[in-house]
Amino acid sequence: MPDNAPQQLLHLVIGGELTDLEHVTFKDLDQVDIVGVYPNYASAYAAWKAKAQQTVDNAHMRYFVVHLHRLLDPGQDTKSSS
Repeated sequence: MPDNAPQQLLHLVIGGELTDLEHVTFKDLDQVDIVGVYPNYASAYAAWKAKAQQTVDNAHMRYFVVHLHRLLDPGQDTKSSS
C-alpha cells in the first residue's frame, strides 16, 4: 500500500433479535442481519445508527459494530499518527 493511501480499518455491522437483554445471544442465527462491511468506523457507525433507529420499538433487537481490523491483525496500531 502506498504511504499516502488512507489506512483501511474494516468494520462489520450486524444485528438481530436477542434472547434476553442480559446477554449477546441471538434468538435465531438464520435471521441475523448482516448490514455490511465498511472501510472505517465513521461509515460503520452511520450504518449502525440507521439500522438501530429503524428497530427502536423492539427492545430485544440490537445492532453491533465489529472491529474486523482488530481480528485480522491484533497487533496493528489503530491510532492514527497524523
